[in-house]
Amino acid sequence: MKYKEKYVQILLVIITLMMTILRFLLNEKGRVSPDSIRYMRFAHGLPEIDNTITPLGYPVAIKFFTFFGPDEFWSSKLIGILAFLLIIFFAWKKKFYFRESIVVCSLFSFVSIFSYTMSESLILPFLFLLLYTASLVIHEKLKGWQAIFYLSISLILLYNIRYSALFIIGGAGLFGLFFRKKNYASTFIISSIISGLFVVLYKFLFIDYFNKEYVDQFLEMGLHPTSTLLIELFQGLCTTFNPFVHMANPGGGIVNYGIYGIGLLNILFMIFLLMRKKLSETELFIVFISLSGIICSYFIQYFYSVNAIDYRLLAPFSFPLWLLYFSKLFQIFGIKVYVIGILSVMTGVVFTWLSKGNYLENRKVITQFLQSENLEKAPLKFYLESENEDLEKIQIAELISTVNPNVQITFNPKDSLQKNTLTPHKVLQKIKIDKNRYQ
Repeated sequence: MKYKEKYVQILLVIITLMMTILRFLLNEKGRVSPDSIRYMRFAHGLPEIDNTITPLGYPVAIKFFTFFGPDEFWSSKLIGILAFLLIIFFAWKKKFYFRESIVVCSLFSFVSIFSYTMSESLILPFLFLLLYTASLVIHEKLKGWQAIFYLSISLILLYNIRYSALFIIGGAGLFGLFFRKKNYASTFIISSIISGLFVVLYKFLFIDYFNKEYVDQFLEMGLHPTSTLLIELFQGLCTTFNPFVHMANPGGGIVNYGIYGIGLLNILFMIFLLMRKKLSETELFIVFISLSGIICSYFIQYFYSVNAIDYRLLAPFSFPLWLLYFSKLFQIFGIKVYVIGILSVMTGVVFTWLSKGNYLENRKVITQFLQSENLEKAPLKFYLESENEDLEKIQIAELISTVNPNVQITFNPKDSLQKNTLTPHKVLQKIKIDKNRYQ
């Protein structure tokens, strides 16, 4: 059985790796978004600080890999692939949730994460490192100041990749308080306090230094009504924990009932399994940081402008829960659990093929256009009439950013008169982009 399982694991890792690469190559814009534009522009301008909306971690990582030859776009894809491989390698080396890591990383939602130019791909291996470090502390294989140091560093590293890691810091401290009678409790509490102090210093010494208006710009009470947020929470959780399809049709339709239904049933079964037997203290730590992240992600929407909750925003908090869930499934069903990963990858293959675009061809076309306009390396602006422009128009800017990351989206009509400002009309009258027909 172990001999067969080894080959199933190797096959699933190889297929997941191939699928991750195909996921962005068979996409009309290489799986980037308006936030991806900001990340790549930030990385391109380093050491000059472009903005403080995002921490330094992901842009610095992109910049690091550009020194070896790839541009910002290809560097971001390399980070996603390495993040996946690092999780698998570390899990195998430390014998820590190894089987579970293989299946979780093969889920279509996480394939989408690793292929996306977003910081979630980078935070996952560091989150896995935190789980391992916490496990050592709980089992008292790390003690005293050494334990505090490693746990604090793990938490601080997460915050330097995504600000939402603040919820994990809070969850770690809450875990320490809950088990305050245990020997390791003080380690979690002190590490959480140290990490919290770093967050405060980061705010005053970095964010305020470059943008004193950051808090005033992004904090606003009553952004969304509770009725809307609760619906989005339900939809976000059901797609996040659907092992096969992590997105719903924005236009609605009967297919969404199936997508949400599978996700809801999986959540209920997950709750049943986790409540069936008493959880170990390491498993409880996983539950603490996951739930604190999900709950805080919901409530922060009342006063901080973020996208609606979905699989991507919840990835740092769903990942630990998926590991725990699959560990329970392996205890019950054994090697059969790999079928879930295989079916999920197959679903991804079908979805990616049906909705395929041709990034490499589009990149070639947009490169030729920018070269003909002498704008391949020049600072660019891309004019849109409003933030609610058609998806098709925004995608042109996203595609341009994969070739020239030094592009900013502008809504100022006067900017459209400048030579280095592109508009959808200026671009589309000269080139044709291969589009995804299932937008």
